Amino acid sequence: MKQSHIEVTERIIEVSRPTRTAYLQRVDEIANRQRGADRLGCANVAHAFAAMPSNDKLRIVVEKAPNIGIVTAYNDMLSAHQPYATYPDIIKDEAHKYGATAQVAGGVPAMCDGITQGEPGMELSLFSRDTIAMSTAIALSHDVFDAALLLGVCDKIVPGLLIGALHFGHLPCVFVPAGPMSTGVDNTTKSKVREKYAQGLVGREELLASESAAYHGAGTCTFYGTANSNQMLLEAMGLHVPGAAFIHPHDGMRELLTREAVKMVLQNTRKDQFTPIGKLVDEHVIVNAMVALLATGGSTNHLIHWVAIARAAGIIIDWTDFYHLAKTTPLLASVYPNGKADVNEFQNAGGPAFVIRELIDAGYMYPDVFTVAYGGLREYGKIPAKEDNKLVWKDLPAESSDETIVRTAAHPFNESGGLRLLKGNLGRSVIKISAVPEDRHIIEAPAIVFDAQEELLEAFDRGELERDFVAVVRFQGPKANGMPELHKLTPPLAVLQNKGFMVAIVTDGRMSGASGKIPAAIHMCPEASAGGAIAKVRTGDIVRINAKVGMVNVLVDEDIWAEREVEELSDSKRHHNAHGIGRELFGGMRRNVLSAEEGAVTWL
Repeated sequence: MKQSHIEVTERIIEVSRPTRTAYLQRVDEIANRQRGADRLGCANVAHAFAAMPSNDKLRIVVEKAPNIGIVTAYNDMLSAHQPYATYPDIIKDEAHKYGATAQVAGGVPAMCDGITQGEPGMELSLFSRDTIAMSTAIALSHDVFDAALLLGVCDKIVPGLLIGALHFGHLPCVFVPAGPMSTGVDNTTKSKVREKYAQGLVGREELLASESAAYHGAGTCTFYGTANSNQMLLEAMGLHVPGAAFIHPHDGMRELLTREAVKMVLQNTRKDQFTPIGKLVDEHVIVNAMVALLATGGSTNHLIHWVAIARAAGIIIDWTDFYHLAKTTPLLASVYPNGKADVNEFQNAGGPAFVIRELIDAGYMYPDVFTVAYGGLREYGKIPAKEDNKLVWKDLPAESSDETIVRTAAHPFNESGGLRLLKGNLGRSVIKISAVPEDRHIIEAPAIVFDAQEELLEAFDRGELERDFVAVVRFQGPKANGMPELHKLTPPLAVLQNKGFMVAIVTDGRMSGASGKIPAAIHMCPEASAGGAIAKVRTGDIVRINAKVGMVNVLVDEDIWAEREVEELSDSKRHHNAHGIGRELFGGMRRNVLSAEEGAVTWL
């Protein structure tokens, strides 16, 4: 194992010792109780199983067979979750083969950032993660389950399910993905049409045709955003059936993988192989997930989500840990928006298995950790295949089948991961540079300050941004308005950059990987609504972003900067962010949320 990675892990272990110890004590206390069906009162038990077939009641109560709780993010509006409609019946059928039972314990909400992008509903997006975690807890709170299967794929859904599951750390758990949609119009072409639309060169009809060709069927979107990064990280944590991430929903192997998840979770309930999720997700597993994110240029959203996930397991990490891991973790994948390939092409070139195998063999990931699969993390360096209607796992070739998409650790795209920590008199933020041209890693230009993304879009439409500038988009943090993603700013900024202007964005909001080739210092902490220095910036101030050395500063005399007052959001704008499309219901979360670097957690 690389010394740099060992040092980060040891620091995390040391700082987490009190909280992790307390967490594991709680897990052990609950795990050592009697089964729910034996422990609960007779009326409780009768209620829990009232609607089950008599044979299933017999299995649970008399035969003391394991009962699996299914927590599902199914809805038929979201393409990624629509396939889950049939999964409960498949799971129940497979459980019966092993003498076990399964119940749908509950559903969790699942919203799509692609639908709410740039709309008021997007301000509920980040907080939906903790809502999903709480919904998972409610589903499992009936406390009659011996294990859980978690059905979810997309942006906040997987982190929410995982946070919720870790609060039931005594249960063996397996995540069950549904896979990506088939490849439609390529992502580069889609982005070009968006840029043309921003310039008025094509109309709404052409744009809708392009978008509909890109998003056209069941499964996740095919770019490597937060949803597909989720799947990569779950593979790296050993929480999937190995290789389950990127198999198409309608591929014949998908049902076999779902049935295998039932088999694995039941194996992990056995006394000789008992592997509850609270013990599986330890400091080494969290580091493995962080490394997988960095090595693939994954979504910056996970610098928020995985901090929260770690906290749920009593583990304390921050952006400094990501920074130190990034310095020595090689970039092994080039998937859109960091390259031209989509996730289907990534999968065909070796996918998560190739990356995990390379990272283990080169000493960047811990192989000897608990996983839901017997045999440890090395099993996730193989690919599943179907033979005689059964699953088998096969070794990958030693070399990449397409070095434009995946590479060996000996010949990476870059010697360091695609994320950087930025520090300076503006605060702390992160930047994803894996897709940013090297001549844009340093940007120095006058600030133009906006208090809402709509203000920037309107200025672009008026032709006021035809120059070098740094857009400072503030009051977009979790306390202000729930920290929406600002995807709609990417096309106009890309248009300006393509015209030769030096442009960048600094914001306390989110952009995931959708900033693409635009330098974007995001997740600024402290945020403007918490009195952060980003609220001191004035239009015309010179802002310097230096991704090479990790700095972001306003070039203002120190005494002037120290004395300058923090501006506040106007009452009318604050009122606007608090009302409509359900935003009133999330006022408590806005008031109580921790910073982005602390995981934007609302439950502490």
